[in-house]
Amino acid sequence: MNDTQPPATSAAEAQQQIIDEFAYFSDWSERYQYLIDLGKRLPPFPEAWKTEANRVHGCQSQVWLVASGDASRLHLAASSDSAIVSGLIALLLRVYADRPAAEILATEPVFIEAIGLGRHLSPTRANGLAAMLARIKDIAARVQAGQKPA
Repeated sequence: MNDTQPPATSAAEAQQQIIDEFAYFSDWSERYQYLIDLGKRLPPFPEAWKTEANRVHGCQSQVWLVASGDASRLHLAASSDSAIVSGLIALLLRVYADRPAAEILATEPVFIEAIGLGRHLSPTRANGLAAMLARIKDIAARVQAGQKPA
């Protein structure tokens, strides 16, 4: 919605910004369009990263997630072949990417219910969202334990 808004300094701030942005829309057709627009703004994801090892299982669409960094700052990049799922990825990356592993692990995705996603996603998309979130948390737990993010 507001591209001039400064980036959130915490996962909690990112979630509040998402909640505030979605409050502007009066119906779900507008919210879905906004999700699609967010997905279109994801940074380019190299084809070389679209491997089976990077694929998030549990998603009906093709979803790939790559992590780098360490426990102090975990960078995440992701992509999907679905427009709406790309928008969901954009939201997850805003909340979880480039944060300390401990913050990632401590942050519950309250924005999902707050903006109504839980009620408006199809069961397969909801499962895919849960799978992406579980993968992010698993990566954060591994790096916090001193393992590599991959």
